[in-house]
Amino acid sequence: FGQRQHSRSCWPQENVAMEMPQGEKEMTTHTRSHDESVLDMLREDEAFAIEYLSVALEEIDEGGGEDAFLIAIRRLIEARGGMGNLSKNTGLARPNLYRSIAAGGDPKLSTILKVLQALGVGMSKVVSHRADVGSQRTDP
Repeated sequence: FGQRQHSRSCWPQENVAMEMPQGEKEMTTHTRSHDESVLDMLREDEAFAIEYLSVALEEIDEGGGEDAFLIAIRRLIEARGGMGNLSKNTGLARPNLYRSIAAGGDPKLSTILKVLQALGVGMSKVVSHRADVGSQRTDP
């Protein structure tokens, strides 16, 4: 293979060139961001969505845990059609949803339950998943 030009940094720079061996075709690499991948998994994989929310719920009592749980819910909302779609499915006004689920929001339990149900991952699934995971752990 050809020689790679290096800068002082160990991370490749945009202007770093790599020579292709003669006769080799350059491969096009399609990459997606981590966020795009997570959103796709939240959209398509119910087990992943339940685990994602379960972990956020497990950490809710830690510093910043409430906001982290709301962020997890917002990511699931984004993955599954957005706030407008959720508003239609829950019958809750979009501005109220934005306000309740925003960072620092203080949604009522009934709002969280409606939202999770509309997203297809009811709270009972999230809680029972945590209980199942907890019962499978063994103490060292």
